Amino acid sequence: MTRETDPPAPDADGPPERFDVPAESAGMRLDLFLAGVLETSRAQARRLLEASRVRVDGRAASARDKGRALVAGAYVEVTGFRAAEDQRIVPEPSDPKAGPIVGVLARGAGWLAVDKRAGAPVHPLVEDETGTVLNAVVSLHPEVQGVGERGLRSGVVHRLDVDTSGVLLVATEQPSWDRLRDAFRSHRVEKVYRAIVAGTLAEALEQEVGLVVAQHKPARVKVVPAPPRDGSVPARGVRLAVQRIRPLEALAGATLVEIQPRTGFLHQIRATLAELGHPVLGDAVYGDVAGAAPRHMLHAAQVRFDEIDASSPDPDDFSRVLSGLRITHH
Repeated sequence: MTRETDPPAPDADGPPERFDVPAESAGMRLDLFLAGVLETSRAQARRLLEASRVRVDGRAASARDKGRALVAGAYVEVTGFRAAEDQRIVPEPSDPKAGPIVGVLARGAGWLAVDKRAGAPVHPLVEDETGTVLNAVVSLHPEVQGVGERGLRSGVVHRLDVDTSGVLLVATEQPSWDRLRDAFRSHRVEKVYRAIVAGTLAEALEQEVGLVVAQHKPARVKVVPAPPRDGSVPARGVRLAVQRIRPLEALAGATLVEIQPRTGFLHQIRATLAELGHPVLGDAVYGDVAGAAPRHMLHAAQVRFDEIDASSPDPDDFSRVLSGLRITHH
């Protein structure tokens, strides 16, 4: 499925909101003007343009107009905008034919551990999007709406990449969200991942490197030297990444490994393994050959913190790739 919205039907969202462009805003980019008057993010402003919800001086604006310089006296109309914190997730019960988006692994007071399938985004980007983990969670626990960051990220305390499977924690009550977010920020949550990587990795090792966002759309990070520990200021945007990697089984041209990350950053495991020369099988973004696996073979196998101890078995696609490599290895 796509992560974009279709243009709204005429008058589907009531009358538009109108914003006149004052003299002090002359020359401002349209997306920045929208973000300012709507008190939202620039990304959300651009999504409104992509969804054909914006008109300038009565003419429809599109994503191509995001950098358009506005003139004093112009007016901008926006249809169907809701502040991020007011947006609601569409409940989506599991389809018996397609199989569940998530399965419940464990639950406790104010939290839920779910088993995320590969290919499912964690949360929707727009209100009418379905097929995400939160759509399924809200159908089971409507009280999640409004927890934590609220809006379309209600209850989310951490994330997994779209094609990563496994354990994901969701808070169903605000006190639990506060507690879990603090635990993730302070690196007190134990996480265990399983991955099938290219090549032979013979010995366990500890990694301590820096990561920096190299590209936003599509997202990509780059490994750089670790930030200094002497108290000096690290280079702008550099985040410390620390993890332990342990080989579990030699395979045909590959290795089954276990990763215990102590930090959590965008694409941390995938980027650092590729930097070692052992990209995750099926990860075309970070260097593995296309077609080696149906998706990148990375699975969040276990999450532990205080009373929480949730484990997810290898999903079917992971098990099939693993079995095939075992057969050809022997």
